[in-house]
Amino acid sequence: MDNTRNIWQNFDFLLFGAALILSILGIALIRSSIAGNIELVDHPQRQTTFLIISLAVLFVVASVDYKYWITLIPPMYLVTMVFLMFVYTAEARFGAARWLEVGQILVQPSELAKIVIILALSNLLSKVNKDTFSTNTLLKSGTVVGGLLIWIFLQPNLSMTIVLLVMWAAYLWIAGIKIRYILIFVAFIMFVLLIGALTGFSFLADYQRNRITNFLFPDPDARYGETYNVDQALITIGTGGWFGQGYNQSSQVQLRFLKVRHTDFIFSVLAAEFGFAGTLIVIALLVLVVVRCFYISQNAADTFGALIAYGFGVLIFFQTIVNIGVNLNVFPVTGLTLPFISYGGSSLLTLMLGVGMVESVAMRSPTRK
Repeated sequence: MDNTRNIWQNFDFLLFGAALILSILGIALIRSSIAGNIELVDHPQRQTTFLIISLAVLFVVASVDYKYWITLIPPMYLVTMVFLMFVYTAEARFGAARWLEVGQILVQPSELAKIVIILALSNLLSKVNKDTFSTNTLLKSGTVVGGLLIWIFLQPNLSMTIVLLVMWAAYLWIAGIKIRYILIFVAFIMFVLLIGALTGFSFLADYQRNRITNFLFPDPDARYGETYNVDQALITIGTGGWFGQGYNQSSQVQLRFLKVRHTDFIFSVLAAEFGFAGTLIVIALLVLVVVRCFYISQNAADTFGALIAYGFGVLIFFQTIVNIGVNLNVFPVTGLTLPFISYGGSSLLTLMLGVGMVESVAMRSPTRK
């Protein structure tokens, strides 16, 4: 009993508090962004339900020693792979088959794949000494990532494919990959891009090619074409000014000029309603989540726990940068959501499960917070 009490004393309230505040703010923004759309009217309630379930998952996962996850990695990996393969029987939405329909709930297996990859790479690389990093380790880690990545790429889901590749690269870097492997990796990426450019990126889906083409060569005269969503996002952000137009008061949002506003472009809703000041606060909270993950990683009791916290921090950082970059037209449209804020039950559940794992590492760290 005393041991259990001592463990919970190491619970990281800064990490938990930041994730909870972001999630609640996300529900509020989703409620505003539906703008009277009958088809979306139940989304705030559904996201609230998922938040409650996710919080329960967080505390259950945090209470379990993260080392127990090692024995669950193989079955989780296989189940995730089966789900990703089974997703091809699902109905295609927005140009891709990414969701499994369970009753009235859409489940996105690729979200679970991110957590599985974090666990699998953390377990694999925790056994590798930086001084003995070898080609064998590179190939093993590539096989672990590739076993799930190939099915995600074929959905097609290029954005999630890139996420897994970035996470793999981040893990290789922290594991002490030698410079020659980095050069080979960069050369391979450049080769793929060159082949893609020469073939018109024929290996991508039509909508994916259009996103890249419209980002690189936008048509300045296109008012209602492929660049419409990004154009409206920039206009929406610009209307917010320093302190925003007020909650539920943005004309761009309420008159539905801004599309996909409850998922991909919810950052634009935030900027319009709460302005530059509001976006800074939200970004600060997301940065806090990343910083706490890296802090917990540095103070973990073992390498496996350190790599779990590190991997989750990289995931939040990358998704945040890309989503905000898309809203600001710095990156092509990817479909990556803003962590904790964008609508999506699978995404929120996965993120809170990740927070729970990081909390488990923190609670069993020898360093008190």
